[in-house]
Order: sequence, then structure tokens, then C-alpha cells
Amino acid sequence: MVHPHPVRGTGSCAVSPFVDEAASRTAEHNRPVAGQVVGTPPVVRRRSGTALLVCRAHRIEVMPMSLLVPASRRRTLDELTDRLDLGIGETTTKRSAFWIMLTLSGIIAASGVIGDSTATVIGAMIVAPLSVPILGVGLGIATGRGEFVARSLLLVLAGIVLVVLVGFLFAQVLPNPTNVLSNSQVIGRTSPKLMDLTAALATGLVGVVAIIRRDVGDVLPGVAIAISLVPPLAVVGVCLGSSAPGLALGAFVLFASNMVAMVITATVILVVTGYPAEAGAGARRRGRAYAVLAAGLIVVAIPMLVNSLSSLWADQIADATRHWLADIPGAQVTDVALHSDTATIQVLSPGDLPATDSLERSVHDLVPWHPDVVVVHTVGSRIAN
Repeated sequence: MVHPHPVRGTGSCAVSPFVDEAASRTAEHNRPVAGQVVGTPPVVRRRSGTALLVCRAHRIEVMPMSLLVPASRRRTLDELTDRLDLGIGETTTKRSAFWIMLTLSGIIAASGVIGDSTATVIGAMIVAPLSVPILGVGLGIATGRGEFVARSLLLVLAGIVLVVLVGFLFAQVLPNPTNVLSNSQVIGRTSPKLMDLTAALATGLVGVVAIIRRDVGDVLPGVAIAISLVPPLAVVGVCLGSSAPGLALGAFVLFASNMVAMVITATVILVVTGYPAEAGAGARRRGRAYAVLAAGLIVVAIPMLVNSLSSLWADQIADATRHWLADIPGAQVTDVALHSDTATIQVLSPGDLPATDSLERSVHDLVPWHPDVVVVHTVGSRIAN
């Protein structure tokens, strides 16, 4: 009996159209395992002719997704749905646990932000459950289940309101809440840049892989995701309670960009790992959701791009100012802030400063919209220890 004998892999191969059973067994014995490089296998012959199989050093390729999510470790669609959909199964137990843990994480995060305590904020990350409905949005989009997406989005929106409200109330009990706006927990989350979006994509990948694979615990990935979710929302509430809506908007942009990036990452990974096929969902049902996600990503990326460019321009303005102060001994640039149409430059100098005409020309050459230049001169000098 003869039959076709396909050969898969990369490299240069030539094989006769048909090989007998003995030839197949010989070729099977010499077939390389995944990733193994092999040389030319022996010549295979049969009575009615000669079948020659020659393969010059080739490699059998392994699909990357099988390394990311091995089939033996992959959770089924029903298992994922049970973990991410709080509207099925033991709904009372799931929802009570979600709201209790989210409330506690909001209280801890607001306390850490107000007290400028990184350790306390980390404690809030450990117990924050907000990643569950966000990953649920990704699963709902990937499998084409609109009701699931709607339930998850409602949970996310309600969670946002809860954490922001907790931060707002905590800011109200402070004796002098404006001092909070200068601590590192607030400053680090009110001017998001493109690198924050990159981190959000990575944390979204961590979260979705952890939820898909049975052999990866989802506690630490949940902490990684919570870094980008609960603390920014607590900062939004604290800033609103401290009458700083501009800073609150910056922190909310950080949260929104992180959420959109995580939903996109989760959706992509869930699609390529086969969950739409398991759910019987076609690509047409997901097209509108993809368009909305793409639009959302563009919307949140624009202010992050502006912040990134503003940071770059601020560094260049600082360099131009140092060149402007080169002839004044002991003069230093202490800070540069570029906001809207004003560039504010903080200078420490023991004596008078030169005319600002040349500095203004340098700033206008650097920044396209030619901002007003404000130089804040502090008379004095630093004393070396």
C-alpha cells in the first residue's frame, strides 16, 4: 500500500510523490522532534522504484502561543467565565467579596496617597479586585457576548465611582489638603506619559496569561494590574477633594489608558488562544468592539504623547537656560515646567540675571507654539556639605 507522505518544517526538502509503508516507518523513525536540527535521512527504497527523501538541515517550528499558553495548562471557556463573570453562579458570594475588597483597597490606597506612603499603596494593590471585570470585558469582546461586556463595564464604572468617592472623602478630613498635591504619590500619577501605556500593555499581558493558565497564580499578576488601576483612582478622588481638577484629570487619563490597554491586550490574547472558536463567535460580531477599543486607545494616547513631548521640551529648555546662565557663577536651574502656553523656569542665583530676550528666542525655537517664558529668580546659592 502506498500513500502521500507530507513533510513539514523549514529547509530544503525533496521527496517522491509516494512512499510505501516501510518507507513511512523509516521516515517516521527519523522525523525530528520540535526544535531539533537534523541532516539528510537515509535513502528509502521500495520494489517498484526508488523514493528518495532528502532534507537539508531544517528545524521544526514551535508556535509561540503554545509556549505562552500550553494546551495542557489552558483553562476552558466555562472556567474563565466562572472566574470573570460575577453575574453567573454564586453571584451573591462573588459580588459581596468584590465590593468588600474593593472598598478596603480604596481606603488603603487613599490613606497611602495622603500619607505619601509607598508601602501602604502596595497594600492596596494586593487586595484590589478591579482587574476581574476589566478582564471580563476582554473575554466578553473576544467571545462576542454583549451582555457579559455590559455587566463587566457596569462593575468597572461602579468601582471607579466608589474608589474616587473614598479618596474625595479622605481629602475632606485633612486639615490642609493642598499639601497632599506635592507628595510623590500624587505627582507620579498626574502626568502620564507613553511609557505608562507601555507598562499597562505589559501588565495586561501578565494578567490575561495568569487567568488563562492553570499553573500560574493570579495573585501577583493582580497586584501588577492594581498598580495601574486603584492608586490612580484614589489620586483622582484626593485631587478633587483638594480642589485640583486639573491634576485629577491627569490621574484619570492614566487610569483610562491603563484600562483600555489591558482590555486590548486581554482581547488579543484570548482571541489567538482560541476562545472565540470555543464560544462559536464570528469575527464580524467583534468588529464594532475592536473599532471602539482602537478609538479609545487613540483618545487616551494623545494626552500621554503631549505629556511625553512636554517632558522632552522641558529638558531642552533647562539646557538652554543653563547656556543662558553660563556667565553667572553659582547660577542654577532648579525646575522647568511647561504648561499650556507658559514655560516657567525656576532659577537660583546669587546675583542679577541677564536679559531674557535670548532665552525667549531659544525657547521659541524649541517649542512649536512659542509659549510665554516666565523666569522665577530666587536670590541665593547652594551651600556644599
